[in-house]
Amino acid sequence: MLPYISIIVPCYNEKNTIVELINKINLVPGIKKQIILVDDCSTDGSSNLIINKLNNRVSKIIHHKKNLGKGACIKSAQKYIEGDIVIIQDSDLEYDPNDYHVLIKPILNNNSKVVYGSRLLKKNARENLENYSHWIRVVGNYFLTKFSNFVNRQNLTDAHTCYKVFEGKLFKKILLKENNFNFCPEITTKIGNLNYQIIEVPISYYGRNYTQGKKISAIDGVKALQTILKYKFFDKKNLNDE
Repeated sequence: MLPYISIIVPCYNEKNTIVELINKINLVPGIKKQIILVDDCSTDGSSNLIINKLNNRVSKIIHHKKNLGKGACIKSAQKYIEGDIVIIQDSDLEYDPNDYHVLIKPILNNNSKVVYGSRLLKKNARENLENYSHWIRVVGNYFLTKFSNFVNRQNLTDAHTCYKVFEGKLFKKILLKENNFNFCPEITTKIGNLNYQIIEVPISYYGRNYTQGKKISAIDGVKALQTILKYKFFDKKNLNDE
């Protein structure tokens, strides 16, 4: 029996990549896929592409009437998850769906319920680092990961990677509140609060710069620090049924 994977794809203004990405996901062999594509009120023509070209290539399309952020897209998709495993997939081609089998293997082998794809573990990690849009992002990711590890008592190399993979039953129970890029520190902190181990596996990375559509900024790093502290010490409700 093929593993059943729910793939959540938030999309905001990615007309140059969204069709190619969905095609790449559909070409990944050996898995049954539920693709949940969330259009976060795109204004660049992505919405028309999704309606006209991708309607029959994905399992579900959700359209936001306002631009709410990556976390809001994931929250909108959470209630529709059917798969045994959930993968978060950005729509900008920085992350390669060909890594799916590496990402899901620890969960299929019952070694963990949570897997992160690390850009720093691959043999060609130097190449991955060179693919970051700016050296400040490398340094920022390093210190954010160290801070997250310290607060959450984890030992990650890349806490803010896009590729976060979860056992479906667990992910559906987690109470998600953040609407923007704070989804990453929120989920990492809540997984730590619930005492689940996160296994990291090496992945490829093809970073782009801001002229190519990169959206995350320095202010998001500051917000990430605040989010980690918020869910570690102040807002301790981690599950929907608590």
